Amino acid sequence: MSRRRQRPGARDLHGILLLDKPLGMSSNKALQVALGILGAAKGGHTGALDPLATGLLPLCFGEATKIAGTLLGSRKAYLAQCQLGITTATGDREGEVVSRRPVPPLDDALIEGALASLRGRIVQVPPVYSALKQDGEPLYLRARRGEDVQVPPREVEIFRLDLVARTADTLTLEVECGSGTYIRSLAVDLGERLGCGAHLAALRRLWVEPFRAPRMLTPDQLRDAAEQGQEVLDGLLLPMAAGLADLPALHLDPDASQAISQGRQIDWPAPGPRERSAAFASDGRLLALVDCDERGRVRILRGFNLPVAAGDA
Repeated sequence: MSRRRQRPGARDLHGILLLDKPLGMSSNKALQVALGILGAAKGGHTGALDPLATGLLPLCFGEATKIAGTLLGSRKAYLAQCQLGITTATGDREGEVVSRRPVPPLDDALIEGALASLRGRIVQVPPVYSALKQDGEPLYLRARRGEDVQVPPREVEIFRLDLVARTADTLTLEVECGSGTYIRSLAVDLGERLGCGAHLAALRRLWVEPFRAPRMLTPDQLRDAAEQGQEVLDGLLLPMAAGLADLPALHLDPDASQAISQGRQIDWPAPGPRERSAAFASDGRLLALVDCDERGRVRILRGFNLPVAAGDA
């Protein structure tokens, strides 16, 4: 997640914006554009999309930046187009061509066999040209200097990998995956399984939990809303609680609300499973992200300081 410090004259704004990131724009640039349009003091994104990619980029503002890490670890879905027969240094269309191979005749059964081998928990080697860091430095900087970069493989989870369209030399896939998955690496691995190589030609992020049917807004739509006034613009922000919608809600009485807001411990107040929950004050404010400790007490994982309107469930 990238975060920007409070700027003089900026507004203290809290909430989540579901941005439709344009093609060719970095995630940090998209965040800066949104901060400028909203006039927000502080914001961050929830996991970078490459400039090549478009689609859902949740942006968190104000107190909502405290849950950006929660969204970063969520399940995600993509629409990906793989170009067969060509491999590149970066694994996508922006890299230098490394090899060209003929694409063999492919039928549905052969493609499905290759896809099946990439579903579930798999071992993946992240791209050399990525923002992953070694010794505090992004890998892509070392790769650009021509250094020999060795990226250790890691386990990722592919929940769904389906073919939705194809031509003689392209495959369009829907991918549902866990955190840390590189779709570029998935495209490269698929190409090797098919014997012809491949790279990622286009990518669109469709959703990120808990926003499975997102109403995304482009920067131009934000600018249009800004021309209609601050109230219209602010109405496009989701409440911070929307980012925790997949968690159980723990509703506290006034005494418990005051205790949690002051950082004091209380007994877990509700029957049923004692699990990570979003704790709400008696006035509707989102107070904290909590779970239950071994003594049956509420443990505060992250506390929030929200006005009532920004914290309503």
